[in-house]
Amino acid sequence: LHAASARFAAAPALRLGRSRALSTAPVDDEMEDDIDVDGVAYGFMASQALFAGLELGIFDAIAAAGGSVDLPSLQRSSGVTAPRLQTLLTALVASKALRRSRDGAYDLSPNAARFLVSSSRHFYGDYLKLQIGRQFYHRMGALTDVMKTGEAPSYASWFSDPEVAATYTRAQHNGSVATAKALLKRMAGSVSLDGASKMLDVGGGSGAFSYVFTGKHPQLSSQILELPEVCATGNTIRAEQPADVQQRVSFSELDATSPDWPVPDGEYDLVLMSYISGSVPEPVVGALYANAYKALKPGGRLLVHDFMVDDSLDGPLGGAIWALQHVTVNADGLGLAPREVVSRMGAAGFASGKAETHEMISGLTKLVIGHKN
Repeated sequence: LHAASARFAAAPALRLGRSRALSTAPVDDEMEDDIDVDGVAYGFMASQALFAGLELGIFDAIAAAGGSVDLPSLQRSSGVTAPRLQTLLTALVASKALRRSRDGAYDLSPNAARFLVSSSRHFYGDYLKLQIGRQFYHRMGALTDVMKTGEAPSYASWFSDPEVAATYTRAQHNGSVATAKALLKRMAGSVSLDGASKMLDVGGGSGAFSYVFTGKHPQLSSQILELPEVCATGNTIRAEQPADVQQRVSFSELDATSPDWPVPDGEYDLVLMSYISGSVPEPVVGALYANAYKALKPGGRLLVHDFMVDDSLDGPLGGAIWALQHVTVNADGLGLAPREVVSRMGAAGFASGKAETHEMISGLTKLVIGHKN
């Protein structure tokens, strides 16, 4: 959606449908704040160019060669010798992922080098390639049908396929580790884990948040509640963690929407729900918070981290379109905003006046902290 607007000089019929507001030189501030119809409508083409570049190893090949890679070299590394590879490379240059010299050599842009090369410590190309490109991208094609019919697969039914569950969980892991580290820093002034001993990670996926939290706090143990197929992949990732973390993190099979959780009441210092509230039907959200309230000790905290828009319901764009993406696998879900979360926490018993909201991933996610008196 952030792709540059395409310009079709040879297609006057397309240009006739464009308003003056879509000009590259806005006439006034009001027009500058208008929709870029082309940029939104054709943005999916740039997305697919990015995913194809990742799938074909274009970014890794340029990085491995130290840059300044010519077309024949990229043909050899990708296994594509037809003219279509040049077409893809041109699209990647036009979208600023690559840079092309006058003699036809290709280099990575700074952001491509940082985020799209697998050897970079900031790499999340596997998440983009596997989860967004192979899974969510195709689900969004069903959006209109879901809006009209209200029929969509649930996450539980979607993840009943072991291959889908494994691909999703593996792809999500690296990005979740980085987010978990950021969340620890963001909550430091509000929630102290120094004396905490037990954490419940509801819908914890690969276990990334639990590994980060227990790795930082050696007295802390964490129990992850997840779907059976996700637990299977999560346990393989758990086996890759340091031995002391493995001993303090466990998986329990459960659909989090179940009315009964296999956990004792009043024993946990912290309940974490990351990317869960927007992934279940709206009536279930309050039940999740009620179960969290029962599981927490007095003085415990519920952390709800998810894609959210502002309470004004006018953005930001990232949070808004992620909520829309969830509709395709959760037709009866709730588009989240802080006040919706806080109100349901209050109904579950949490102290409404003590709820805190923090920005997490800029323009995408927020953290709401609920307090049990």
